[in-house]
Amino acid sequence: MLHDGAHRMHHDIERILFTESQIAQRVRELGQQISQDYEKLLGEKIFREPPIAVGLLRGAVIFLADLARAMPIPLELAFVAISSYGMSSSPGELRVVKDLEVPVAGRHILIVEDIVDTGQTLAHLQELLNARHPASVKICALLDKTPRRARAVKLDYVGFTLTEDAFVVGYGLDYAERYRNLPYIAALKQSAITT
Repeated sequence: MLHDGAHRMHHDIERILFTESQIAQRVRELGQQISQDYEKLLGEKIFREPPIAVGLLRGAVIFLADLARAMPIPLELAFVAISSYGMSSSPGELRVVKDLEVPVAGRHILIVEDIVDTGQTLAHLQELLNARHPASVKICALLDKTPRRARAVKLDYVGFTLTEDAFVVGYGLDYAERYRNLPYIAALKQSAITT
């Protein structure tokens, strides 16, 4: 039986876009593909200098945790948080509010992101990391949401592509810090979005 809060949370969902089992299957596939690519690229060096998976806080935490467990290779985890100065819903100037705590020069970096929407945050992070001279920077996005793309970003690994401009929540994606813990990805009802 659902508690009132859980009932309300599920009631706010317009429709499920990607189910829990679809996500789990795709994360396993991505983990295998990424692992094979890094094993091929690094060979025995992978044990001395494993790739660093950099998760964007807070949305990518759930995806990164599941993805890391689906990767049977040595791997380091790191986190970064980027925020917008703007107070409105449109993005303002971006700034790093939590930087990496590990040096990345000469290392292979895998940026792990929950959703790529406008591409602004990811492009900004990629520029910051490239300035630190890593050996390589690849990007893995759970969800590639294409309708509002403003900055071109090359995604090396994509879980799912979304061509509609729905407001999506679940599996780390939030609206006003809610819905992150839903086990699926869903479109939020317009009535649940307050402007």
